[in-house]
Amino acid sequence: MCDFVMFFHDYDRFCNAGLPSDITVFVEGVNFHLHKFPLVSRCGKLDKEFEASQDINKESSTMLLEGFPGGPDTFLIAAKFCYGLRIDLTPRNIMIIYCAADYLEMTDQYGSDNLLSWSDSFFHKNILRNWKDCIVTLQSAEPVIPLAEKLQLIDKCLNAVSTMVCTDPSLFGWPMMMYGSLQSPGGSILWNGINTGARIRSAESDWWYEDISYLCIDLFEKLIKTMQARGIRPENIAGAIMYYTRKFLPGLGRWQGGHVGKTRTVASFSLTPVTVDQKVLLETIAKLLPEKKSKSYCRFLLGILRTALILDVSEECKDYLEKRVGMQLDLATLDGLLIPTYSDSDTLYDTDCVQRIIQHFVSTEPKVPAFSPCSPDIETSLSSESLRKVAKLVDGYVAEVASDVNLKPDKIRALVEALPEDCRPFHDGLYRALDIYFKDHPWLSDKEKEQLCNMIDYQRLSIDACTHASQNERLPLRVVLQVLFFEQMHLRTAIAGCLHVDDPENGPTNLDTAQNALVGQIIQRDGWVSVVRENHGLKGDMDRMRCRVQELEEEFSKIKQKMRKVSKSHSSLSSPRLVAWRIGCKLLPRSSNAQRDVVEVAEPSPRASVDQPNTSRSLRHRKSLSLFQ
Repeated sequence: MCDFVMFFHDYDRFCNAGLPSDITVFVEGVNFHLHKFPLVSRCGKLDKEFEASQDINKESSTMLLEGFPGGPDTFLIAAKFCYGLRIDLTPRNIMIIYCAADYLEMTDQYGSDNLLSWSDSFFHKNILRNWKDCIVTLQSAEPVIPLAEKLQLIDKCLNAVSTMVCTDPSLFGWPMMMYGSLQSPGGSILWNGINTGARIRSAESDWWYEDISYLCIDLFEKLIKTMQARGIRPENIAGAIMYYTRKFLPGLGRWQGGHVGKTRTVASFSLTPVTVDQKVLLETIAKLLPEKKSKSYCRFLLGILRTALILDVSEECKDYLEKRVGMQLDLATLDGLLIPTYSDSDTLYDTDCVQRIIQHFVSTEPKVPAFSPCSPDIETSLSSESLRKVAKLVDGYVAEVASDVNLKPDKIRALVEALPEDCRPFHDGLYRALDIYFKDHPWLSDKEKEQLCNMIDYQRLSIDACTHASQNERLPLRVVLQVLFFEQMHLRTAIAGCLHVDDPENGPTNLDTAQNALVGQIIQRDGWVSVVRENHGLKGDMDRMRCRVQELEEEFSKIKQKMRKVSKSHSSLSSPRLVAWRIGCKLLPRSSNAQRDVVEVAEPSPRASVDQPNTSRSLRHRKSLSLFQ
């Protein structure tokens, strides 16, 4: 029985076997003073090198093991096995010991149940059948990944993990192993044979996100590619990538809608966090992103792009992320699109990046028919719904960045013109954005303002926007004239539509004639004062017409009420003599004198005008007497 003790200094280790050592093995600066026979009888590599360099005259030999897997600590374990000492294989050391046994060629040719065959049996029977052990083994394999890949150990672990992801976790030792292997027939957890009443939590589709997040970025990339090859749903793969990225890039949480909580699993309690280079992480994750479209995924992509600009990743990675965002720009939000400038630019926001994203969106969006303002079927002539959403988003973005005093007019024009002209059914949002820009940049010349205003189609401004623009002192006079012209056309169109509503055949022809006459009148004028005056006159006429119609409607409703009351008592009130009899009065026949008096009143003479008061008084007196007879 021998043992390894360390004395003299830290770089020498001796075997306390009662015999002087006859071979020295150098492993990464540590000297192992051992004996030839135990090593050569188990290690094929040492046996071949000893035979090739054997010198009869030398009592002691030296060997250098370059690139030994696991370093001195792993060689110490292999040496103990050669001396017949007991060693323990665990998920944390099996990958390294397996690689070390292969390096030393410890096959069954140099003894039955040698270290290589023993490690292989433990790996296949214990590791590949348990989720926790697979994850721990993969995490501990980071120092020997190249050699483990050559031995196909990494691929076997990754395939096993991918298979377990698609399987019920209770079938491969998780989460049952978390509470022990004993359960009651009803499924509750047993503790020392006692039914605790607790139930095992049902598995969810994202139960494995936390465990694989403990892998290094290289193994995580290989695992995702293996899952994609196995046909795992892109939604689950995207969720795993988002979870892994948010864990190692905490800044993403500030730009995400919600907080992602961690799901503690059995493997997570025994794993140690890994150290990840954030720049390498981003460049690797960008290649793994699946083809997926959703609002949360779009927010995630914008957060990654923002972080990539901060970390200054490669241009290839930036361009790829911008393309991925552009593919689903119609699902983006304004706050996600407000990317600050992280370079030496004077502007507050990175408008160049947003412009490239818009261009990527336009290049991937299918072409649609152009919009014509005079088209009778607006629904079929408008651009697609996604284009309209992006146009509204861009108008809002321009309105937000317009307050930046360092933003040049060329940047505004580039953002607006990045979209097709026919994607905006209404230009109210664009007008509002330019108005904000003019307000915060009062030093702009009229020429620069007119160049920006040329992007507005005044026929697509609403009545409210035209009214505001016609009174906007920040707009050049030439622009105000155009706005007034189209505002007057809107009003005349509305009035003409009301006048010709009863004559649909002649209406369009008369309307076109009126519009052409109006265009000719305004073109012949040398100023816009008359246009303003006529515009206000039309508004006043419409207001008076509206009030008169309302009065007529009220009067008509009163007449209807009176007629309704009269119709109820029509049968009893149809005869005037019957009404007089009921109230105790008698109707007298009209005499010829009365008719003569009326005629005389109707045709007055100089004398009749003098006698008119007496005549009217006698008539009133006569009528009063007839009522009481």
